[in-house]
Amino acid sequence: MEKIKMTTPLVEMDGDEMTRILWQMIKDDLILPYVDLKTEYYDLGLKHRDETNDQVTVDSAKAALKYGVAVKCATITPNAARVEEYGLKEMWKSPNGTIRAIMDGTVFRAPIVVKGIEPCVRNWKKPITLARHAYGDVYKATEMKIDGPGKAELVFTAEDGTETRALIHEFDGPGVLQGMHNLEKSMKSFARSCFQFALESKQDLWFATKDTISKKYDHTFKDIFQEIYDSEYKNAFEKAGITYFYTLIDDAVARIMKAEGGFIWACKNYDGDVMSDMVSSAFGSLAMMTSVLVSPDGKFEYEAAHGTVQRHYYKHLKGEETSTNSVATIFAWTGALRKRGELDGIQELADFADKLEKATLSTIENGKMTKDLALITSIENPTVLSSEGFIKAVKEELEKIM
Repeated sequence: MEKIKMTTPLVEMDGDEMTRILWQMIKDDLILPYVDLKTEYYDLGLKHRDETNDQVTVDSAKAALKYGVAVKCATITPNAARVEEYGLKEMWKSPNGTIRAIMDGTVFRAPIVVKGIEPCVRNWKKPITLARHAYGDVYKATEMKIDGPGKAELVFTAEDGTETRALIHEFDGPGVLQGMHNLEKSMKSFARSCFQFALESKQDLWFATKDTISKKYDHTFKDIFQEIYDSEYKNAFEKAGITYFYTLIDDAVARIMKAEGGFIWACKNYDGDVMSDMVSSAFGSLAMMTSVLVSPDGKFEYEAAHGTVQRHYYKHLKGEETSTNSVATIFAWTGALRKRGELDGIQELADFADKLEKATLSTIENGKMTKDLALITSIENPTVLSSEGFIKAVKEELEKIM
């Protein structure tokens, strides 16, 4: 069979540990036999990031903006133990954080729904997509421990030297302080990415903050969303038959537990971090979650929503068999290939992505899966496969479909 041709390369961001091993298996068994794969390759493995003083991460993000579509393997964000383990020059920042900042993107995460892996919430029939703002708040916060009594103030000094002050608290003993910020530019990019993604996927959009308590910070988010919706997207939403809905974050949680799903839930940075894990776990597994970073001007970076599976990697290095779930990483590749096909007008490439996803889900529905899924499946007597065995089983199913 003749391989599917590509005209524009994908930006390929390789990663770390067990997911790096799976990455190569997926390429070798599930993509390269069928696609004349064109990629601009960047090694985001921790050692190479250290060798380049993390310049490779910056370069990969700029390449994603240039070419429009990227696919990323899971990467290590080093802590003190990793600095010692890898002999790093310094504790490098999160590659995802760097890429998100450069692409000015919003992260959209949705569970991969498959028969036999039932949601914990019985009435959830369709995926719930989490849209997470990826800038500021506690992730850019400045913190301070207070040792004793004193006065804490919030001070803003304008360029002309004018000061604006607000009392935070009169401390009568030890405590802690935290100062955080956000930018109107980033909030507007977040809003536009959410509205655009809702239109493209034809899903209702919910946005939730706590503006009744945070009357300036959260209320600004709310106001920006409403202003952009009214001025730029309202007519398009009405024409598409979808709705934009704002509510408080606690009300959103209560509503979502009783909803059927099939919508996008937009959250601020920390809320999105927490709620995406809740939704993915309730649907089955973090390893069964798609994740795509979307810039406001329509550039895409697809990735798995989980970590590098360190424990399995150490077993792999010892020559021991592992049973690591590769579904999210497969779907990162299919998402990127489909989008590349759509943008370049190569229907065959988009169709191939659909077929590979179908083969992956059919493998699980036929009772062949990795250990993590076997522990939670409703399918009787599932066959537990190794990391490589599952990918080989998907290949067999793909051959039938092709």
